[in-house]
Amino acid sequence: MPTTILETFSVSRLDILNPEGDCDEELLPPLSKEEIVRLYELLVLSRAFDERALSLQREGRIGTYPSIRGQEAAQVGSAYALQPADWIFPSFRETGVHLTMGYPLASLFQYWAGDERGLVCPEGLNILPVSVSVGTHLLHAVGAAMGARYRNESIVMAAYFGDGATSKGDFHEAFNFAGVYRLPVVFICQNNQWAISVPRGRQTAAQTLAQKALAYGFDGIQVDGNDVFAVYRATRDAVDRARGGGGPTFIECFTYRMSHHTTSDDADRYRSREEVEEWKSKDPILRLERFMEKRGLAGEAARREIGQRTRTAIDEAVRAAERMPPPERRDLYRSVYAECTPRLAQAMEGGGNGDA
Repeated sequence: MPTTILETFSVSRLDILNPEGDCDEELLPPLSKEEIVRLYELLVLSRAFDERALSLQREGRIGTYPSIRGQEAAQVGSAYALQPADWIFPSFRETGVHLTMGYPLASLFQYWAGDERGLVCPEGLNILPVSVSVGTHLLHAVGAAMGARYRNESIVMAAYFGDGATSKGDFHEAFNFAGVYRLPVVFICQNNQWAISVPRGRQTAAQTLAQKALAYGFDGIQVDGNDVFAVYRATRDAVDRARGGGGPTFIECFTYRMSHHTTSDDADRYRSREEVEEWKSKDPILRLERFMEKRGLAGEAARREIGQRTRTAIDEAVRAAERMPPPERRDLYRSVYAECTPRLAQAMEGGGNGDA
């Protein structure tokens, strides 16, 4: 007779800061006043960038843009737990991650205006180009983690993706490889409830996305993705575990995409206004403001000053991006490989345009 193996399992859920600004003191991560205010500044900066990008797109000054509104805490909180030497593998909706790590504002505006030079990562940052193809970059992150293992490097790979990517074969291949070899990679899923027009309930029959990690032999945890403290703590723990040889972790940030999938989408066609309004009450920035007010960390005047400083930085970045001279055809090839191959050199000189 065949033997049936039954295992019980549970998935932890981490919540620290609620929408009213109250928190679980025992779980609150050890952040200084300056660090908490910095987290708030990064949330505000991410929201301001997002709002300006949407305006620029409507004015025809940038191309199609994917809003991050509502997902700022999932991005800022996780990126804040990373070290500069760690590597980040973003999808196409990680503006807050870029900004938290110090990516130039002007370069991001430049990219979304259609200039690929905006994704030439500055020295000192390890952020790979945006991956529009859903889920494919997870395999890249796992391969890089294997390379770090071979080199005995104490670095961690952070791979960002949405709930829709969990339905791709690349997701399962990456998880399987990472689990077998206990690789230093942290998988961070922003479960914003909608993969374009497909609801989370049509992605999987599983109760959580986090539990999918258990099938591949490593830890999975669900966190309140609108709680910047919970996201930071879960990511910090996962990064420390990976750096110490403890293998991968899957973090499901349970959040919501308050805006459309991209500026070419109309979310009103497939979801209700009541659903959106319910999630607005869970706004990640609003709850951190309430927390800071209760702790006397940043009053209305301080927050107003942060907002003004942020808007000034955004204005300057837009002007800098739009002052950039148009790209040359050579720029299409310059960042493909570390060293130019003979074939690329020929392409750069081809097409009969000698000064291309």
